[in-house]
Amino acid sequence: MNIKTLSFGCRLNALEAEKIQKMLSRHMDAAIVVNTCAVTHEAERQSAQAIRKLGRENPNAPIFVTGCAATRNPELFAAIPNVTVIHNRDKMSLDAYLGNDAKKCPTPSIDKFEHAPSKLSKQFVQVQNGCNHQCTYCVTRLLRGPAVSFEYKDILADVRAAVENGFGEIVLTGIDIASYVRTRDGTPFLISDLCRALLADVAGIQRLRLSSMDPASPEIYKIIDLMNENPKMMRHMHLSMQSGSDTILAAMRRRHNAARIRDIATYARDVTFSWDIICGFPGETDELFMETMELIRATRPIKIHAFPFSPRPDTVAANMPDQVARDISRRRVKVVTTSADEIRAEYMQTQIGRTVQVLVEENNMARTPDDISVKITGTPIPARTICNVTISGIDGDTFVGARA
Repeated sequence: MNIKTLSFGCRLNALEAEKIQKMLSRHMDAAIVVNTCAVTHEAERQSAQAIRKLGRENPNAPIFVTGCAATRNPELFAAIPNVTVIHNRDKMSLDAYLGNDAKKCPTPSIDKFEHAPSKLSKQFVQVQNGCNHQCTYCVTRLLRGPAVSFEYKDILADVRAAVENGFGEIVLTGIDIASYVRTRDGTPFLISDLCRALLADVAGIQRLRLSSMDPASPEIYKIIDLMNENPKMMRHMHLSMQSGSDTILAAMRRRHNAARIRDIATYARDVTFSWDIICGFPGETDELFMETMELIRATRPIKIHAFPFSPRPDTVAANMPDQVARDISRRRVKVVTTSADEIRAEYMQTQIGRTVQVLVEENNMARTPDDISVKITGTPIPARTICNVTISGIDGDTFVGARA
């Protein structure tokens, strides 16, 4: 714990920070690692604000700043005292941290670090990095580089280590996991094949989940088939939707359309979904926004992460005509979120009286297979426990139940 980490943005950033922490802990007396995010202007601003504060509070600590914001705008961070900026391509290289810049602090120490380490009950395992698509709004693909799929033996080793460390739920993550592809026994080995192989080769996996899927991927149907065949495959999927309007999806250069989503929802039947939605993309009129709302009402995702469009430098969308006013984008976020909350509440009512499997996190709070919180009454249950709970009621957006 002589190496402290702080991550912004996606769960992959947090996972990478853990790997960097382990790598540096054997070579440095003290250091702070910050893995930044550039997906929105606000994420970049928050990263810079936090690092300046860390620099003021820790004048004797080497601070390594990496991630997408540091890669996109290194000058923003390099001016902060004791900061060494490390490009995304070098973040897993020990030499990048042990160079001359790391010797700015002859007697390194951490004076103040108020960011508590993450206490996850599930283990995230990275299976790929980068992206080969050309979405007009996305700066991440420019900063992460082309898609690279990891070898099965390395993924298998990570999953086995997680199970040995007491994690019953594994979440496969990456920038574009739907694009995962290797060759095995002379044939393509895709993300659905990876899931099947892990479930067969690691008996200790109790729950397997995917972080996010591109709706255009044919693998979605195979994953749904696996959910129906194997109860260890969680029956919930997060889709990187971004919009429900075919006009806007085309402007985004997304590879799916609304009809594809309707087809997936029909095929999935009782599998639940969550979405990402960008509100206020350039050219999104009230009428086009209503197309997204119509698709939400038709397919009923139980959760939506909606956020206003944020033009990112060097992306096509940043210079598109018909930019939407920020206040309009924010109002649309509220409309989407309210609708998703109503759908979620209706779905939760249908679950009262049912017995579901949950993953216990902390303080008797747990998660269902479709990622809804459960408050478990009764005696304390250790974190990481996987058990059955009978749902007896609802408290806000949380189930209430007792261990079955």
